[in-house]
Amino acid sequence: MSRSIRVPKSRNPILGAPSRLKLAVFAVNCSGGSSMSDVPGVIEVEWAEQLAIAREAEAAGFDALVPVARWKGMGGQVNFNHRSFEALTWAAGLSAATSRIGLFATSHVPTIHPVRLAKTAATIDHISGGRFTLNIVAGWNSHEIGMFGLEQLPHDERYDMADEWISLTKALWEREEEFDWDGKYFQAPGAYSQPKPLQDPGPALMSAGSSPRGQEFAAKHTDVIFVATADVESSAVMSETVKTMARDRFDRRVSVFGQVFIICDDDGDLARARFHELVHEKGDWEGVQNLLDILVPNSRSADWQALAANLIGGYGAMALIGTPDEVVKGMEELADAGLDGLTVSWPDYRAGIEQYHKFLLPLLVAKGLRAG
Repeated sequence: MSRSIRVPKSRNPILGAPSRLKLAVFAVNCSGGSSMSDVPGVIEVEWAEQLAIAREAEAAGFDALVPVARWKGMGGQVNFNHRSFEALTWAAGLSAATSRIGLFATSHVPTIHPVRLAKTAATIDHISGGRFTLNIVAGWNSHEIGMFGLEQLPHDERYDMADEWISLTKALWEREEEFDWDGKYFQAPGAYSQPKPLQDPGPALMSAGSSPRGQEFAAKHTDVIFVATADVESSAVMSETVKTMARDRFDRRVSVFGQVFIICDDDGDLARARFHELVHEKGDWEGVQNLLDILVPNSRSADWQALAANLIGGYGAMALIGTPDEVVKGMEELADAGLDGLTVSWPDYRAGIEQYHKFLLPLLVAKGLRAG
């Protein structure tokens, strides 16, 4: 029986990159990217556009590309994210078109059986030469899950299902012989998968963890925990919380990533004016209410306006708006708070990546946040 050549998981760019602060481009594969607005330059989702962004991000030294798994839009004026490339096949295609940058795929647990997932992920890992990372989402959008003829499970039970889902997937990546799996959520008689992933014992894993149950799942299973925080202080608390949980409860070491969106200009006032245009003049306020109704039912709270503006601007990411020095200072503060990496987005990705390469990267190198 032939056996696959394996490489250490630590060779994955998102885990093995030398920079103190890892950086990944976020949400390229969906219309609008991270901005619920009709300003010029937002993502359209054409393959030539995806190739250009991936290659430019790689040339600029970004560590990875992280897609969003979307199946339908949010309605409203722009129908945010209604057009998207499926994340697993997207990652496979870009793996063949790039050579160094890490490729993620985001997968909703209820939408794919572990037997198919294990084979698909192993295939992408081989195409990419060991650059693949799987981002696990338990499934939060009931409208999308309903498209598959499935009923949304209660919140914590989604993570029970996810636990079994990734446990079976890992078993398929690791076991050489056939085995039977008879679980609560998945059955796989005579389970078997070859070739194994290139990364040993399997591709790097990421999951978002905001709730206690989500954090527990991520700390138990993943290499990278993706957190959404409102400010530097909460980033520090969240980072310490999940790293301590992983270490003390599961004897594991994890990285923690936050999320930012950037609007940068030599004139800081102009950058802030562009944010106002993005959100308050051309933002999709009907669409963001639809999104909030899914995320937080009856969400018209006192802080609704600020929350909605943040979602319109950058999908809930922390806003870094101002001059290059101001933006880099914000990134440094997040690194000092304990974050190991950030996903990054802009209203116009190609312009943002070019600006990062020319103006932000030299400042980040000078501060020791990025390798020269």
